[in-house]
Amino acid sequence: MLTPRPAAPAFRLSLPEEAPTIPLVLDSPHSGTALPPGFETLATRDQQLTAWDAFIPDLWRGAVDAGASLIEANFARIVIDPNRAVDDIDPDVVDGAWPLAWGKLAPTRYSARGMGLIRKLILPGLPLYASPLTPQEIHHRIDALYTPYHCALAERLDALHARFGAVWHIDAHSMKSQANAMNIDLGEARPDMVLGDLDGSSAAPEFTALVERELRACGYSVARNQPYKGGDIVRRHGDPARGRHSLQIEINRALYLDEARFEPSPGFNELQRNLTRVAQAIATDLRARIQPGQSR
Repeated sequence: MLTPRPAAPAFRLSLPEEAPTIPLVLDSPHSGTALPPGFETLATRDQQLTAWDAFIPDLWRGAVDAGASLIEANFARIVIDPNRAVDDIDPDVVDGAWPLAWGKLAPTRYSARGMGLIRKLILPGLPLYASPLTPQEIHHRIDALYTPYHCALAERLDALHARFGAVWHIDAHSMKSQANAMNIDLGEARPDMVLGDLDGSSAAPEFTALVERELRACGYSVARNQPYKGGDIVRRHGDPARGRHSLQIEINRALYLDEARFEPSPGFNELQRNLTRVAQAIATDLRARIQPGQSR
């Protein structure tokens, strides 16, 4: 699954073909699998796949049919993580000094757990790389993968905001059914879904409430901001006062994935249908806010 291949575009953008466009964008930053040529790692294939948000774009594809836009990363998260700040780099993953001309490093709690912009650990106690990466290699990954992904997401959000006066955004993820020592909720039971709106600061409360209500109507247990409040992507794009609403959704992999084989489980189709219903409910709500003619 995760194998080096020729350079590919950093992202894929899917737009509605039949349904009228609505000001809703979904992005999936961790569902890519492409590794750049020459990529070297100590991690086995199965270890690499534990970092993969498997099939998330497929689960949410019905949102595009409802009028939403969908952006998904093509590159694997273990190459560079789009849901981290560009300076969230552990000095231990850098071979030598980081050039001051590129700005100072500002590692966060993610880097401390081995999960910064450049991942240090693939699993607890298991390094991803045999040796640190040169600053030039890290900067190349930023230029070739990270920046194009973020530019595509920002451009789509900006375009819809300019057209409709407001825009809504779902940052789509999956989470292991059981946390490991690199996660902040080790030993705690995980719900079916976690909604992260940075404790109410990245999205209007009615948007978060709508998504929660629709998910609960499908029979799912839902938590807000625990254990995940939202990462760098919703922090970048969520600004409710300016009509920009950004919500992170984490889906428990036990609902749809055979976590040992990394294959869809019997629950996949049901979850896909339910997420399509949720997307349709969001679309109905947003269309009620749109002035006639804006959606064409």
